[in-house]
Amino acid sequence: MAITQSSGGLDEMIGGKPRALRLTNAEIERFEGQYAPLGIFELWDQLMGRGVPQARCVRDIVALGLVGGGMADRAAEALIASLGPSENFALRDIAKRLLGVSFFPALLAEGDGGKKPDGSDEDASPAGNPVDGTSDPAS
Repeated sequence: MAITQSSGGLDEMIGGKPRALRLTNAEIERFEGQYAPLGIFELWDQLMGRGVPQARCVRDIVALGLVGGGMADRAAEALIASLGPSENFALRDIAKRLLGVSFFPALLAEGDGGKKPDGSDEDASPAGNPVDGTSDPAS
C-alpha cells in the first residue's frame, strides 16, 4: 500500500477510495478525552507491539484522522462504521502509520526514495563512491 503525503498527513485507501488523514492536537485531545485514562502515547505503545489496542480505539483514531484530513465528523464516523470487522487489521496498520507520521513527520521524507529535500540521493557522498567516499576503481 502506497503512503503519500497529504498536507502534513498521509493518504490511505479506506472504503475503496484514497482518503486524506491528519492528526492535530485537537484530534488527539478529542481521543484522549473520550478514552481517558488511555492516552495517545499508550495507544502508540500498543500499536507498536507493547500491548494490544482495542478495535474501537483504532477505529476512532482513524476516524479522527479523517476529520483532521478535512472530512466532516459525521461522514468520518459513518465511513468507519460502514467497515466490517474484516477491516480492523487494515485499520490498525493505518492507525500505526497515522500516529507515526504525526509524531515523526520526517518519516514521510524517508519514504520518497531516499532523496534529500534538494532531490539528491541520501547515500551519495561528494567524492563519488556512495559507500566510502573514494573514487570508483573502474574510472
